[in-house]
Amino acid sequence: RQDRIAMTTEPNAQSDTPAQPQVSTPLPPSQSIPTPQQRKRKKALLVLAAIIVLAGLGWLAWHFLVGRWSEETEDAYVQGNVVTVTPQTGGTVVAIGAEDGQRVLAGQVLVQFDGADADAAYAQAEAGLANAVRQVRGVYRSIDAGQADVQARAAAVRQAQSALDSARADVARRSGLVASGAVSAEELAHARTQLATAEATLASAQAAVSGARENVARNRALVDNAGLRNNPQVAAAAAQLRQAWINKQRTQVISPIDGFVAKRTVQLGQRIAPGTPLMAVIPLHEVWVDANFKETQLNKLRLGQRVELTSELYGDDVVYHGKLQSLGLGTGSAFSILPAQNASGNWIKIVQRVPVRVALEQKELDEHPLRLGLSMAVKVNLHDKGEGLLPTAPMAAPAQGTTAYDKQQKDADAQVEAIIDANLGGTRD
Repeated sequence: RQDRIAMTTEPNAQSDTPAQPQVSTPLPPSQSIPTPQQRKRKKALLVLAAIIVLAGLGWLAWHFLVGRWSEETEDAYVQGNVVTVTPQTGGTVVAIGAEDGQRVLAGQVLVQFDGADADAAYAQAEAGLANAVRQVRGVYRSIDAGQADVQARAAAVRQAQSALDSARADVARRSGLVASGAVSAEELAHARTQLATAEATLASAQAAVSGARENVARNRALVDNAGLRNNPQVAAAAAQLRQAWINKQRTQVISPIDGFVAKRTVQLGQRIAPGTPLMAVIPLHEVWVDANFKETQLNKLRLGQRVELTSELYGDDVVYHGKLQSLGLGTGSAFSILPAQNASGNWIKIVQRVPVRVALEQKELDEHPLRLGLSMAVKVNLHDKGEGLLPTAPMAAPAQGTTAYDKQQKDADAQVEAIIDANLGGTRD
């Protein structure tokens, strides 16, 4: 700048007048003017920051008002009872009463076996019971006849006793007259012979009475303190008949519950052994959901809390409602076939999951039936305080039961009574 001032103060060689000194003014500082693109970028960043702040505030509001009052998981699946149908006796399959997917009722015949062997065994047991009833009837009649015989023989004893008393009186009377000659010795000997005969007749009659009474006592021992229906011989034959009747009924394999048939493996003509799986019956109206919650989610879960569920099958349009029925007593790894061994080698912490059972409402299941294995989304309402972590009382009634087999026993009892009545013949029972 000084050089520039000096140059301006030098005299102009070409000018006649002396040059005046000139001083240059300093330039103003440079100012950067933002471009339109920079203004747009700044505005976008401000909008993005505002959106992030609002989203954070919205999330906090949602968490405090809604989110912290629920626990959710999508690791949940529909489960249910799979009742395997197995025969209680062996046989050859001659008919199949249901196919996969069909609805069956409790007591409905699913598989029919050839019943020739069972029919023959039942006929033999029926004859055995009839024979036992008739034998006991004979015992009762023997007792009645024996009592009559005892009475007849007792009368014979009394008659023999009278004859003996008469013979003794005759001997005593003649013995005093022999000395006077009124009665001969021969007549006395004859009277004594009659006395001996009377004594022998009395002894024989008394022995016959004892034998008749022993026969009556022996027969009474067979039927004492029991009627004909409760007689041990009849009861044993009746038990055999019941077993034969039940075996005959078991040639028809019935469904123990109401449900739908699945996994049918039995075929016509197949020879089946007892206990062989034939098919399965699934009661879809009794399914439940096993929701696998993380262990960090179990803090506020309680029995009886209300639950909302949705399935992939029907989408969000169908919402199921239920309640927490049980909280698992162990993680899935604890009950696995090969549990993890964390005491050896390197260890990595993995958040475990605990199965929680959710009971569904019956009406909703009937309107929108589910299948086993379907995935569900579960949301537990934590506003509901629930009933605790563990049940405090045992169940008052069985969790499950069936009356499908009761008819077999009732029919067997009816058959026994019918056979006994047919062979009773008016004998006391």
